[in-house]
Amino acid sequence: MVEELVAAGVTLASAGAVYVAAAARVVKQYERGVVFRLGRLRPQVRGPGFTMIVPGVDKLRKVNMQIVTMPVPAQEGITRDNVTVRVDAVVYFKVTSPAEAVVRVEDYRFAVSQMAQTSLRSIIGKSELDDLLSNREKLNQGLELMIDSPAVEWGVTIDRVDIKDVSLPETMKRSMARQAEADRERRARVINADAELQASKKLAEAAHQMADAPAALQLRLLQTVMAVAAEKNSTLVLPIPVELLRFLEKGTQVPTEVVGARRAVQEELPPLEPPLDSDPEGSISRQE
Repeated sequence: MVEELVAAGVTLASAGAVYVAAAARVVKQYERGVVFRLGRLRPQVRGPGFTMIVPGVDKLRKVNMQIVTMPVPAQEGITRDNVTVRVDAVVYFKVTSPAEAVVRVEDYRFAVSQMAQTSLRSIIGKSELDDLLSNREKLNQGLELMIDSPAVEWGVTIDRVDIKDVSLPETMKRSMARQAEADRERRARVINADAELQASKKLAEAAHQMADAPAALQLRLLQTVMAVAAEKNSTLVLPIPVELLRFLEKGTQVPTEVVGARRAVQEELPPLEPPLDSDPEGSISRQE
């Protein structure tokens, strides 16, 4: 009798252990458990930790609540300004309602991926090339709204969408490079012209100053000569200033009044007697 009771107790304990092992479930911190009982969804979502279900009756499905990073394959399309591009992106989303993510859509990851690809192609067709290259923040927001609108009904929230890369044809890259080079050359020419204009204004002001003070031109010439001679790598030819030649010319010219006075004095003086020549005999005679 005792042996039968012991055997029955062992059997019951074994059955209880098997039942507990079959009914025990562990839900991780970043997961939530959705329970189906005989195919019907239970309203209570199991939180993280140890939980029990009815074996053979209940079915527990775990849903990851972490943010999922999903790359969107590169999509090729034609922009609004008729340029063929390939654009790839990345989508960050998470599940906010585990029950709806399990019941409303068969595979919410696949659904989000397909919706992201479709929305990316739509964004490419609505945008211009300049927007894809320089105004990505606005496109990211528009793409996020396009994906998030249907995803909300699936219990999924789109956290962020980023366009990763825009691939252009080689011909378009060369055209853009030529355009950028021409723009840089244009700006360089404008800057040089502006510099020449400012320099000409300053030179005109300096010319007016030197016209009032001619000695300033000589000082500037001497400064230039000193600057060139300091390098000692070339032969310096110093030209004579025109002002110096004029000064020397004024110094050598005799005033007209002095020349006239000299001529008047010479006319009033008597003529000079011719010199006397001595003959061989020692007599003195007047030279005819």
